[in-house]
Amino acid sequence: MVRWKIPLGIGVILLMVSTTWSGLGVMSVQVRDGQLRATPSFLGAVVGSVNYGDQVDVQQEQGDWMQINCKGQTGWLHNSALTTKYISIGGGGKDAQMKASGKEVALAGKGFNADVEAQYRKGQQNVNYLAVDQMELITISPQEMVAFVDKGGLKPSTGGVK
Repeated sequence: MVRWKIPLGIGVILLMVSTTWSGLGVMSVQVRDGQLRATPSFLGAVVGSVNYGDQVDVQQEQGDWMQINCKGQTGWLHNSALTTKYISIGGGGKDAQMKASGKEVALAGKGFNADVEAQYRKGQQNVNYLAVDQMELITISPQEMVAFVDKGGLKPSTGGVK
């Protein structure tokens, strides 16, 4: 009886050690463009980026933030940008070349496509889609965001620009 307990115990210990060494697991990026930050805060300096479908190794968690490693880049990413589901965006053969933008791929992964949009627009004719399209084009640099926060006297609850 003791013979099978020893190998089982060793196996459990090895499993625990390998899990500890590899971090908290692998997750997929579920947003179009994710910004890796130096600190666990939306105000942290941007140190890299990840794309929809990228597989990341989670190193540690702090509140709603996860420190991840992806393609040699390490940084903090909000947990809302990650999923435990595997996301595959690879094409089939040479006729299946990618002709969609990263935004379209991300939306399609969530079940949104041109047919769904057309059906929604039909039922919501009073919505100003041009204004929404224009808002989507607005970009704010990290420097502009920091200046806005400083001018407004806002204080992040955790993390911050470093």
